[in-house]
Amino acid sequence: MNSLINQAFQNAKKENRPALLTYTVAGDNTKKKSLEILKSISNYSDICELGFPHNTPIADGGQIQTSAYRAIKNGIKINDVFSIVKNFKKSKKTKPVILMGYYNMIFQYNENKFLDKCKNVKVDGLIVVDLPYPENKKFASKCKKRGLNFIQLVSPTTSSLRLKNIIKDSHDMIYYISMLSTTGGKLKVSPKKILKEYKKIKDQNKSKNVVIGFGITEKTIKSLKKADGLVVGSVICKEITNSIKKRQNTVINVTNIVRKLKNEIK
Repeated sequence: MNSLINQAFQNAKKENRPALLTYTVAGDNTKKKSLEILKSISNYSDICELGFPHNTPIADGGQIQTSAYRAIKNGIKINDVFSIVKNFKKSKKTKPVILMGYYNMIFQYNENKFLDKCKNVKVDGLIVVDLPYPENKKFASKCKKRGLNFIQLVSPTTSSLRLKNIIKDSHDMIYYISMLSTTGGKLKVSPKKILKEYKKIKDQNKSKNVVIGFGITEKTIKSLKKADGLVVGSVICKEITNSIKKRQNTVINVTNIVRKLKNEIK
């Protein structure tokens, strides 16, 4: 079975560019607006990541935290996130959606119930930030049975043996955290060094799609074009915040940012 995630990477490769992955927080700044933003940016984004708003994040920087607090304040619940995906998929059937969240939330909801719900609303993949390898093996295999991609995370500190095992057990996509920081931080490492580390991961298995996340902005995106995919999140969340402050149209402003980013990597 060729997943929609795999298909998105194949399409980008045909166009000789990395796939663009966008991250927004579900329900920011309202449930309705969040869906509108998602639909609009998906015209330029290859894969849409949608985050569950969380009040005790691990790696989220200030921009994403602000988005999450806004969504929580507006009363967004887990089922609301599912309904955003369900509505999105009605008109965007072939656009992959990856949900990003924390295991505690899945555990409280009930693991099997959560995964069944993901399958029902046509979620394509899951990133569970605080469920590392090998603790995630059982959960990842439950995902696979339901046709869900479980996305493994690797970082500059991942040992080569560990990396080998993670790659072997991974599904259609691996997320490489480019630097030891929170999201939205300034790129502390040169793009050249990031790509050198990235190549080590790719060399282990050329057929795996590996994306780079953290520190990717309009300034840095072009220099990382050699990757299979690039994740942009904080830039988008920042634009939502700015648009709300200025009482401007968030959908138009955010879409313009995503369009610019896409043009940078064409």
